[in-house]
Amino acid sequence: VELVESGGGLVQAGGSLRLSCAASGRTFSTYTMGWFRQAPGKGREFVARISWNFGIMTAPDSVEGRFTISADNAVDMVYLQMNSLKPEDTAVYYCAMRGALGPSRLAGDYAYWGQGTQVTVSS
Repeated sequence: VELVESGGGLVQAGGSLRLSCAASGRTFSTYTMGWFRQAPGKGREFVARISWNFGIMTAPDSVEGRFTISADNAVDMVYLQMNSLKPEDTAVYYCAMRGALGPSRLAGDYAYWGQGTQVTVSS
């Protein structure tokens, strides 16, 4: 399985970015796909996940209402639309595939990871 993220960059507070994740090597529609982020000195934090059988979940406190996860099964792509960005959203953002059935928001439940893409929000 290969996951490749793109779309990160530097943006001012209040701005928007759209992250993309290209997946290959496994049946895309079978497994849960997730976005996580890791800020310097902090652990990996759940952002959102999408599952064809179990729907969508977004981290309720930190990003709900600002971030939206979506997917295009036809081209094996997952997206994270990030609006109203804040400096505290600065982190490396990772795309992940669960590799097993069922949804999860735990990083340890995801078997496959991309290399990450840096998002920096300036104040």
